[in-house]
Amino acid sequence: MSFNFGEVLTRAWKITWKYKILWIFGILASCSRGSGGSSGSGGSRAWGEDANGYSPFNTGEVERIFGAFGDWLTANWWAIILIVLGVLLLIAIAIFLGTVGRIGLIRGTLQAEEGAEKLSFSELFQGSMPYFWRVFGLTFLIGLISMLLFLPFIMFGVLTAGIGFLCILPLICLLIPVSIAIYLIVELANVAIVKENAGLWDGFRRGWTLIRDNAGTVILMGLILLIISFVVGMVFVLPILAIFLPSGLAFAAGGGGSMTPLIIGGVCFTMLLPVLILAGGILNTFMGASWTLTYLRLTPTKPEEAPTLIEANV
Repeated sequence: MSFNFGEVLTRAWKITWKYKILWIFGILASCSRGSGGSSGSGGSRAWGEDANGYSPFNTGEVERIFGAFGDWLTANWWAIILIVLGVLLLIAIAIFLGTVGRIGLIRGTLQAEEGAEKLSFSELFQGSMPYFWRVFGLTFLIGLISMLLFLPFIMFGVLTAGIGFLCILPLICLLIPVSIAIYLIVELANVAIVKENAGLWDGFRRGWTLIRDNAGTVILMGLILLIISFVVGMVFVLPILAIFLPSGLAFAAGGGGSMTPLIIGGVCFTMLLPVLILAGGILNTFMGASWTLTYLRLTPTKPEEAPTLIEANV
């Protein structure tokens, strides 16, 4: 089977640009995706200390703050429970939104391929619910199995003070391509679950079958998308470095006595953050559309069989 990578990538970008409502689902999909003091100038002054002897990073001050916070938590143990519950709630919300985002991208791409002129956010969001537990369950089970596979190696390395990592390094290197293969299977399995309304294991088997029968095509597509993601990521890392590198150098050059450079850097980053979030949503939309189109091109719809005409007896 000939596979036109250029056609898939071009079509994925056209869908990404035309159906901008998918950017929201791309943003949602990203929800579940990744010191002590030292001597300074002036001899007797600690690092970060100004002429009046105040340092925002003074070791004793930091210890006093954390000590007071620890005493407060001890006296208000219920706050720990609330913090833990709050973190778990945020994780659950992120998983929910991330899963809905991935399903919405798949459904949006499928509808675009069927000729839809306009996509509805509410329809895509509500229509994602029937697939939620299957897509989430597949991701959860794969993550759990991966953790159980890697955990013994991690424990072995820790118990041997790091020496074990050297012994099992070849095996860890072998597990890396296995992890990549599982990632590719899951990407295609998610599309199978949504497009064919397949069950969890049926979707996984469908993804595995496509990888087995089209290994070169899928791996090359994964490599292309990885390169695109890396290049785009580097483009947006540069503005972050342009913000914080001068701020950090100015802060260090000033002896750390003034927080102004860091505050300015934080304000600039806050202004840049919406742009980064939007760019991430667009990139996720393109990636999701690319994998959905890859699945469609690898599983062409069979033409309906022509009806058989039975000659009537005269």
